[in-house]
Amino acid sequence: MAINLDKGQKVGIGLQKVGIGLGWDPAETGVDFDLDASAFLLAENRKIPDERFFVFYNNLKSGDGAVESSGDDTTGGSSDGDDETLMVDLGAVDARVMEVLVVVSIHDYEARRQNFGQVRNSFMRIYNAVTNEEICKYELDEDFSTETALEFGRLYRGGGGWEFEAIGRGFEGGLQALVSKYA
Repeated sequence: MAINLDKGQKVGIGLQKVGIGLGWDPAETGVDFDLDASAFLLAENRKIPDERFFVFYNNLKSGDGAVESSGDDTTGGSSDGDDETLMVDLGAVDARVMEVLVVVSIHDYEARRQNFGQVRNSFMRIYNAVTNEEICKYELDEDFSTETALEFGRLYRGGGGWEFEAIGRGFEGGLQALVSKYA
């Protein structure tokens, strides 16, 4: 049975191979929304060791091969639930990496005049990549009226293994704001 998480809650993962499904429904504005799921594989100093540890639409696989993106869904609002997926092999994560931070940003937000206040039903779910059984789900219920990028959640090395924390922290400046923070 899956656990529904609130912002700030944590849960142990206990698996080696997990999928991270992200979904959302853009507002009906007549303009396409292009939301992008990305991952920053962060060292102890909360920076990526090098650019190969930033997974996004132009780099679909981390340098250690541990995190791989399903690619860019340029329309969102998928009827089957997950709009974009990150597959993570926690056993293959480089020893320098202490956490896998999962973010979502709005592509071309300035030209399209978009923000997360225009996005509904956003969620992030962690599931067993072998059995597809859902472990936990975090549904974003805040109204981010000016934010164009979100730190959704993170997998991190805990006491005896990997854990997940629901974050839900918004930023202005799109993906570039997060690249500036973690690169």
